Amino acid sequence: MIDKILADQVVATVNELYNLSLSASDLSLSKTRKEFEGDYTLVVFPFVKAARKSPEQCATEIGQALVARTPFVESFNVIKGFLNIVVSSTEWLNFFGQKFNASAFGYAETKSDETIVVEYSSPNTNKPLHLGHVRNNLLGFSVSEILKANGKNVVMVNLVNDRGIHICKSMLAWVKFGEGETPESSGLKGDHLVGKYYVAFDKHYKAEIVGLVESGMKKEDAEKNAPLILEAQEMLRKWEQGDDATIQLWKMMNSWVYKGFDETYQRMGVSFDKIYHESETYLLGKDLVQKGLDAGVLFRKEDGSVWCDLTGDGLDEKLLLRADGTSVYMTQDLGTAMLRFDEYKPNKMVYVVGNEQDYHFNVLRLVLKKLGASWAEGIYHLSYGMVELPQGKMKSREGTVVDADDLIDGMIQTAREMTEQLGKLDDFGSEEAKRLHYNIAMGALKYFILKVDPKKTMMFNPAESIDFNGNTGPFIQYTHARICSVMRKATERGIKVSSELTYGMEMLGEKEKSLVKLLHDFPAVVQEAGNNLSPALVANYIFDLAKEYNQFYHDHHIMREENEAIRQFRLDLSFFTATVIRNGMKLLGIEVPEKM
Repeated sequence: MIDKILADQVVATVNELYNLSLSASDLSLSKTRKEFEGDYTLVVFPFVKAARKSPEQCATEIGQALVARTPFVESFNVIKGFLNIVVSSTEWLNFFGQKFNASAFGYAETKSDETIVVEYSSPNTNKPLHLGHVRNNLLGFSVSEILKANGKNVVMVNLVNDRGIHICKSMLAWVKFGEGETPESSGLKGDHLVGKYYVAFDKHYKAEIVGLVESGMKKEDAEKNAPLILEAQEMLRKWEQGDDATIQLWKMMNSWVYKGFDETYQRMGVSFDKIYHESETYLLGKDLVQKGLDAGVLFRKEDGSVWCDLTGDGLDEKLLLRADGTSVYMTQDLGTAMLRFDEYKPNKMVYVVGNEQDYHFNVLRLVLKKLGASWAEGIYHLSYGMVELPQGKMKSREGTVVDADDLIDGMIQTAREMTEQLGKLDDFGSEEAKRLHYNIAMGALKYFILKVDPKKTMMFNPAESIDFNGNTGPFIQYTHARICSVMRKATERGIKVSSELTYGMEMLGEKEKSLVKLLHDFPAVVQEAGNNLSPALVANYIFDLAKEYNQFYHDHHIMREENEAIRQFRLDLSFFTATVIRNGMKLLGIEVPEKM
């Protein structure tokens, strides 16, 4: 690509001029700001000392040398210590001619030998997926697709938290209050039914606490001694001891949840290469803990609990096994990490988990290293911010969450209403319209969430996300559909996209050139998004591209252009733009319709 070739030319020029040994990574070379003339800007201050000249003199000297040695550097201008480099229109047209027909433009052409395991979703089987899970799933899936586009070997995994006290709370509430209710008898999805009893447990548990407090017990003692919580703890002990009745109940209720999860994953358009279950991995963690004890890396307290001392690392002592021998989250994460390393030998393990777990993953990495796992350096926590709603935060136990299924249903309904109001479905059949409503709804939802930097807490406003104007998924989808409409009209007139470059310099006006330059940036954006694990970079780039194309479309005729060569170039430029929009949106898990 032009920027990389230019960087190599700059390195060679500066090294020759000032007897240095720089590499491309030592340069500060970026796109020129719109208010200045130029395509790329080089910061020359780092070379001033070696050059023994003023910044302006240094920049001028480098610019003159670049023009002399690099055919595609047309000219330059200097503003203080900044060298603005102008790339010739011929070079931009050459790039266009080489790439406009490349269906996989932007994706790595060669496969890397680097393997990356990406864990996302990680739901609990005591409740349905909610809005927070939606961000997790969409982020994890998109990051995986972006890494694949960078040539990485990606393994997409899900760890289902299917055991523990929270699971037993739902189970116990169903036994006490369920009266044999099933998904079939209630008409509820299985995950929604189980979530109903998780909320019911909390309701009755709080009532018991109030009663105990009114009888004279301190609140903290009441929370520990309420009958329901004691029964739930006993149920957990029975589960870990393999009690048959408890295990059968657990299997039945989890099967309801898994079926519900699968339906929601399908609607969200996310998938996994492998699904782990905590019930199958937590014992591996116990084995690791025992080995750590034997090696003297871990220690046991008087009550029998096992800990790791991390005070020397600036943290604290971390519990790994409770006094009664039951495991904690950290225990199973240790075992699962070891299992994944043995299975895939990954260079990196990416955990897509909310930022409230930052401490947890610092501890996981440290404990594994103390246990002798040098590969633990490759553990990376993709820490993302929480999703909030205009009405405030969500609470699962109180039943105030926005379920993923309800959210998707609401988005589809809104998409249906908006498209009908705008009269966009006049020539659509019922099934075609239904599919379009779904694509617009999911495009709006995914884009609205993924356009925000993962590290930031975000406010999700469903109504704002479905808008055919502004920085939204539907705006980009509509731009793609607009281009497809142009292509259909061309086909009807017997005009096809060129198979090779057949036009000259006169085709490249300022609007066309701006669009070509923006298209050129796509591979670099995909690479940067992979390096930073940030789909937001792709999302906002695609919006800028759609916006730039719409300005071009507004200012220039395509099918009504009388000059055949210019018309052909604009048609090819539209085709290339549609390809990049499609490739970029695919990385976000978004389908772009051909008709809207």
